[in-house]
Amino acid sequence: MVTIGELYTNLKSMLRLMDIDTYAFEAKLILEKAFGSELPRILMNKDSAVPENILEDIQNMTEKRKKGFPIQYILGEWEFYGYPFKVGEGVLIPRQDTETLIDYVLEVCRINNIKSPKIIDLCSGTGCIAITLKKEIPDAEVYAVENSKTALEYLEYNKKLNQADIKIINADVLEDKYTSNFADFDIIVSNPPYLTEQDMRELQPEVRFEPVTALYAGKDGLYFYQKITPIWKKILKSGGMIVYEIGMNQHDSVSDILKSNNFGKIEFIKDTAGIIRVVSGVRQEDLSNG
Repeated sequence: MVTIGELYTNLKSMLRLMDIDTYAFEAKLILEKAFGSELPRILMNKDSAVPENILEDIQNMTEKRKKGFPIQYILGEWEFYGYPFKVGEGVLIPRQDTETLIDYVLEVCRINNIKSPKIIDLCSGTGCIAITLKKEIPDAEVYAVENSKTALEYLEYNKKLNQADIKIINADVLEDKYTSNFADFDIIVSNPPYLTEQDMRELQPEVRFEPVTALYAGKDGLYFYQKITPIWKKILKSGGMIVYEIGMNQHDSVSDILKSNNFGKIEFIKDTAGIIRVVSGVRQEDLSNG
């Protein structure tokens, strides 16, 4: 017989031996996944025996984690900006770094008194950016563009999960033909793939389970910024804004890409760790539609 108290202690020890810094937090997450809403009541009686089926579920989750499987995939859901998002193999896991982009867009709309912006999210993945912006700005008109069939399934699910009235478009953001369907947008947002060849070689084991297509962006990590900017700039209003999440130390290169496409008022925004995580630019008045 294994008691609740013994299980919790053993689970934390196993995760700590895996060199997981947040072992206590992850142990609690695994228990919450196994016991559901009953966990607080169950933890009050630590001498209770753990049912065999629950014990087996926890052992299976622990074995997956031992192999490097992301805790987010094991749980099947992850929180972003206070909202729940279904996640799993084949889709990029929402990260706190991306909340920097959300904060920035919300601040821009607030400062400029834009109450019903027209926003398009390119490379939408789980939809965490598009859905969160719609939840935070209810009067916004929000589009989410995604090409991966697997990611689209998560996107559709998360739209329903969060009751977010966004428009989902199945399209390849690298193809110019789709832009003719869009016009007069206030803001383009995107967290595209931006990892370099070196980044891919140095990936943490758990990140290797995430789709390469959502991570890798050529030798220098700039491929998507170079392709997206000239293709999609034409859908912006004059004075409209493009807002990119970027990788570490990519801000000058992405700024140069924006400037070469006639964007001005370039801004760099730091995340909570003090790293420049977001670059934005404003479409200039004389920008050609070509």
